[in-house]
Amino acid sequence: MNTFLNAWGEAAYTSLGFFWMALWAFALGYLISSMIQVFVTEKRMQKVMGDKGGKSVLLGTFFGFISSSCSFSALATSKSLFKKGASFVSSIAFLLASTNLVIELGIIISIFLGWQFVVGEYVGGVLLILCSWLLIRIINPKKLIQNARKRLDEAKEEHVEQTSLREKITSHENWAKVGKQYFMEWKMVWKDVTVGFTIAGIVAAFVPDAFFETLFINTGQGQQSFDFLTLLEHVVVGPVAAFLTFIGSMGNIPLAALLFGKGVSFAGVMAFIFSDLVVFPVLRINAKYYGWKMSLFILFLLFTSLIGASLLLHYGFDFFDAIPSATADKISGKEYFSVDYTFFLNIAFLAISGIMIYLGLFKGKDVHYHKEMAPKSPLLEKTLKWIAILSYFWLTIGVVLKFITV
Repeated sequence: MNTFLNAWGEAAYTSLGFFWMALWAFALGYLISSMIQVFVTEKRMQKVMGDKGGKSVLLGTFFGFISSSCSFSALATSKSLFKKGASFVSSIAFLLASTNLVIELGIIISIFLGWQFVVGEYVGGVLLILCSWLLIRIINPKKLIQNARKRLDEAKEEHVEQTSLREKITSHENWAKVGKQYFMEWKMVWKDVTVGFTIAGIVAAFVPDAFFETLFINTGQGQQSFDFLTLLEHVVVGPVAAFLTFIGSMGNIPLAALLFGKGVSFAGVMAFIFSDLVVFPVLRINAKYYGWKMSLFILFLLFTSLIGASLLLHYGFDFFDAIPSATADKISGKEYFSVDYTFFLNIAFLAISGIMIYLGLFKGKDVHYHKEMAPKSPLLEKTLKWIAILSYFWLTIGVVLKFITV
């Protein structure tokens, strides 16, 4: 019994430590994302994304990068661009870029996994887009695209505001919108982040290495020792593991770090990180937008692309001898709450968060702002909410146990 209570306390302490390490990065990323979403509109984007060529794919990638956001916001924006005339391939490029070439995600990855994985995230994001583009050109699903566009034609066109960027930046009203969007960003992810970090702590404290050796074959033998079939199994199982956690990529990063520490291949961990667009909630949302045939095609497209991109990344990094060594104690079993740069950055961004929330919810309470989001499943959201609430009870009791059992 004492062993279980000690592990519970360690799990809660690890979860809170992980979140403390990442807090300032979340705040910085969501602040940048909120500013871009308020100050950059879709009007100019969709005008230059209408053809199937390399230019539209490049522009879709660029606009996705500067519009980086959570998966649900990216789904809604890519749908809107496609509805307004952007080509299917450029819309997919936008979707992949806005969920993988993400500033806040890169910062979180650098904290938990190191620079190699940051490079892997951004290079892999580009590879995902190129693989998807190639598959679309080979398969050429004209009928699916026509049917999906016809399905979206029933939706109403929204009014597009004609305001210069300079006017937007100097407007107090728009900064109130930034504050509202910043609050919405946290509101969208708090459940995923809570559950994700709690699961990461539980996995670190309770799950033995044997479990990962069963789930991911031949783990722990060294990154250079994996054969092709082992890597293939890892990049297939990685998305399955992400699907089972049903949380977003931001909440999954600590778990990805633990997987790597347990000996899962670089390719398998990258596939796990890339999997936020091949989970059931996204499949259901795409079906609601485009129909089930197109939704299943997009699932096949993205799943095949992430397998290809993850394998290419592994062999590319291996060629340059750049794959990092897996060390299980890299982020677990350390002192998280010391007075260092993380402490001061967290204090600073907590203050900035307070200012943003004040601007959005109090100073700009009469300012109307609505950002289209993909429709979520009420049942899934309710389930996730109750799991998050239970996570807070788990963490609270665990922290008490941590200090009374020391």
